[in-house]
Amino acid sequence: MAYDHWFEGLADHLGSAYLRYSFTKGTVAECDYLEQVLGLEPGMRILDVGCGPGRHSHELARRGFEVHGIDISQTFINLATQEAPSGATFERLDARLLADTATFHDSFDAVICLCQGAFGLMTASDSPFDAHRSGLDGNSIVFSGMTKCLRKGGRLALSAFSSYFVVKAQAKGEYPSHFDAGSGVNHERTEIRNPDGEVAEVDLWTACYTPRELRLLCSLFGLDIESISSVEPGAYGDDSATVDSPEFLLIARRM
Repeated sequence: MAYDHWFEGLADHLGSAYLRYSFTKGTVAECDYLEQVLGLEPGMRILDVGCGPGRHSHELARRGFEVHGIDISQTFINLATQEAPSGATFERLDARLLADTATFHDSFDAVICLCQGAFGLMTASDSPFDAHRSGLDGNSIVFSGMTKCLRKGGRLALSAFSSYFVVKAQAKGEYPSHFDAGSGVNHERTEIRNPDGEVAEVDLWTACYTPRELRLLCSLFGLDIESISSVEPGAYGDDSATVDSPEFLLIARRM
């Protein structure tokens, strides 16, 4: 089967088994924090970019928000649509196309992109897709599109894998992967299991960031940074950026 992005094949194999992984178990706590830090009020519209099986979209819709989730994986969109609560809708959409999806522009009070959902999953090989965009890489295109979807004053919540954490963990021999210092992309070969327990060996590419790089993206695309904190899945908060946490959580407002 031909895919638009390497992640689709991985998602097809994982299916509902994705929700067995430990990093998916902190959804309620993550949404508690997001509701507070994004200043969400019932009825607000939220775009969930790279929504996966819809765990954040479902939880936020149950709290009274109107949430629209997009993901490049039709398998994940099908799972998200099953038993979706009122207020949660989903569609298959490549996040690299958000910049050209005019019906979404200036339409959302908040945009969330968590757990390397679309942003962070682009690599150097994705750039030809965007060759007409002055050489911007796929992650920058996703970032640009998310910004356009926000209303003026709307907020973005974005998690990004930390370059500091990867390099430090590899130096200690704790993370068997290859980090390309030139591109900032980490590559690992790992095994994943489908719902029946069948194993597939797959490649994972994750773009990693420093707080400075996130600030530069915000400056480039017209966002005012409110905070960049060190976080882990299920443990979102206001801790200052360090080299010891796997992710940074960016909160920024469209000017």
